Amino acid sequence: MSDKLRPIIEVKNFYGYYGEKAGLKDVSFNFASKKITAIIGPSGCGKSTLLRSINRMNDEIPGYHTEGDILYEGKNVYDSDVDLTIMRKKVGMVFQKPTPFPMSIYDNIAFGPRIHGLRNKNKLEEIVENSLKQASLWDEVKDELHKSAYSLSGGQQQRLCIARALAVDPEVILLDEPTSALDPIATQNIEVLLEELSENYTIIIVTHNLAQAVRISDYMLFMYRGELIESGETSMIVKQPENKLTEQYLNGKIG
Repeated sequence: MSDKLRPIIEVKNFYGYYGEKAGLKDVSFNFASKKITAIIGPSGCGKSTLLRSINRMNDEIPGYHTEGDILYEGKNVYDSDVDLTIMRKKVGMVFQKPTPFPMSIYDNIAFGPRIHGLRNKNKLEEIVENSLKQASLWDEVKDELHKSAYSLSGGQQQRLCIARALAVDPEVILLDEPTSALDPIATQNIEVLLEELSENYTIIIVTHNLAQAVRISDYMLFMYRGELIESGETSMIVKQPENKLTEQYLNGKIG
């Protein structure tokens, strides 16, 4: 199987519980490597719960517990011997609202490599430049790297957060509604960027914006009330949904 076709993440009979309440119910899906997969569905359907379970961000929530497996490159991320720091280096996360650190643009990007032990100044400068270039931000900030990240616009801050995720050399980038707080032009810039990044990275994006999912994703998961209702190639689901609920959501009748 080619690198482009192999599943990099496999979700198998996965349940996610908030205390006694099931936020995810028996979800199974294989995420293809170096593709964009969009997770769609109405509010409260489990989209973000699934996304945040992949790199165990939900571990921070009191009472959250799981059943089933999520395999990253064949290993269950919930195994007791998993090093979360290393795993999250390979499976990065970008949140709904831009979350730059209260430090310079340069230090935002260098933060991750430094945490992982890199001290070489020349190497750090190279990583900062390359990451900002990959995030299509270098030309806008190259002369202002010492400035606070808060001086950037919302769209620039979100691209900075993507650059920060890229700086630690991930394989997978998880994005939770990354454009919901942005204007249309900034949103378009992020969409173009994600399509470019999918040449080298696996992109998994939660979005309420159905048109966005259709525009940029290769694969789509439609979720409803914690269950995975339908999944497959985006073009096929949009043209010919197999499930009545999917059809209703696509037509704006539920959600």
